[in-house]
Amino acid sequence: MSAERFAGAQVPFAHGVFLARHGETDYNAARRFQGHLAVPLNARGREQAHELAAVAAQREWATLICSPLLRARETAEIVGAAIGHHPIEDARFAETDCGDWTDRMFADVQRDEPELFAAYMRADPDFAFPGGESFVHQQLRVLEGIDAAKLGPRPALVVSHRGSIRLALAALYEDDAHRSAAIPNAALVELP
Repeated sequence: MSAERFAGAQVPFAHGVFLARHGETDYNAARRFQGHLAVPLNARGREQAHELAAVAAQREWATLICSPLLRARETAEIVGAAIGHHPIEDARFAETDCGDWTDRMFADVQRDEPELFAAYMRADPDFAFPGGESFVHQQLRVLEGIDAAKLGPRPALVVSHRGSIRLALAALYEDDAHRSAAIPNAALVELP
C-alpha cells in the first residue's frame, strides 16, 4: 500500500499502527535538510496538521506517539487536541540525523556531491549522511519503535517524518519501491 492522503476518506481501520508525517516547515518548502534541527511548522504546516487532526478524529485511538522533533511534536499536539490524547515522545521515530548536510539546500548538496545525493534520493540502503546517521541505523530504530507500539495500546497513531515512514514501509513490505515513495506532509499511512 502506498502512502496516501486520507483527507475526507474513510480509512480502512484495524487495531494496528498508523504513521503520519508532520506538517510542512519552511525547510520542506525550500528543500533544505533539517535533520534534527528544531524547525517549527509554517502556516501551511499548521493547516495540514489541522486537516490531519480532522481525519484522525473520525476514529478512536488508544494512543498517540510522536517524534520529539519540534515539527512532529507541534503536529502531534494539534492532532492530540482533536482525538483526546497527549502525545508520548519516542526518539526512535525521529528523522535521520543529516550530519554535515544539516541546514544545507538540496540543490547545493546535489551540485557538490552528486553521487551521494543520488544515493540519498533513491534511499539506497547503504546510504549514510556524511557525519550523520545511516539509513540502516534509522530503519532499525524505527522498526524497534513500531514493535514497541504494536505491544502497547492500539490502535496507535505515530506522528513522524518522511524518511522514517519510507524506511518502515520498505522493511515491512520487504521491497525497495517504498524507499522512494512520496510521503506528503500530513499523510496518514496504515502499516501492514
